[in-house]
Amino acid sequence: MTQHAQHDSRTRTALVVVAHHRTDSLTAHTARRAAARLEAAGYRIDLLDLHAEGFDPRMNTADQPDWGNRDKPYSDEAHAHMERILDADVVVAVFPVYWQSVPAVLKGWIDRVWNYGFAYGRSKPRLAGKRMLWLALAGATGDDPFVKDMQSVLETNLSEGIAYYCGFSHSTVALLTDAEERPQRVDAEGRLLVGEAVSGAEREAQYADFDRRVGEFVEGFVAEGLVAA
Repeated sequence: MTQHAQHDSRTRTALVVVAHHRTDSLTAHTARRAAARLEAAGYRIDLLDLHAEGFDPRMNTADQPDWGNRDKPYSDEAHAHMERILDADVVVAVFPVYWQSVPAVLKGWIDRVWNYGFAYGRSKPRLAGKRMLWLALAGATGDDPFVKDMQSVLETNLSEGIAYYCGFSHSTVALLTDAEERPQRVDAEGRLLVGEAVSGAEREAQYADFDRRVGEFVEGFVAEGLVAA
């Protein structure tokens, strides 16, 4: 067995990937809350803040010196991130939803690191058996009919197009609506309607409910993993 395969129930590792430029954002807060829940469940946490670590999302020739060679050397930066993924039992990506997708820094991380020969392109994927949780923060309100389509798009792109394509055994997209202090929704004519900002006790209640939903998604993800094991 390789060193990356020697995990047991006492040494499980969760790679928590944060894709936001502000450390005081709700996204960063959500990542910390998720990490705390995972740590309480027995996981060792590897927190990867892409902005704080200065990750460059732009693909370069050093990342793919010979695209067709699946055993090619990768850039030092890409290789270091590959090692962190290999060392993880679960990967949790926390990000705001931009245009029904992930922010550029997270997309660039996937482009550069989840490279041909590493994440895909082998009959037995190197990432086989790992589990993925996508915590996607959206400004839309939970009762906005548009949310159903957003969920479907994210699941197709992230679970089907990325995680399962790369051999992950399980992928969950948790869409966390009501992430803005001002409620937002699109009406039947496609106009964005922005409500009044909540404050005081109402705001505290909104974010307490948000944290509760985060906890439920993470705990459900952990429980599914225990059943699968």
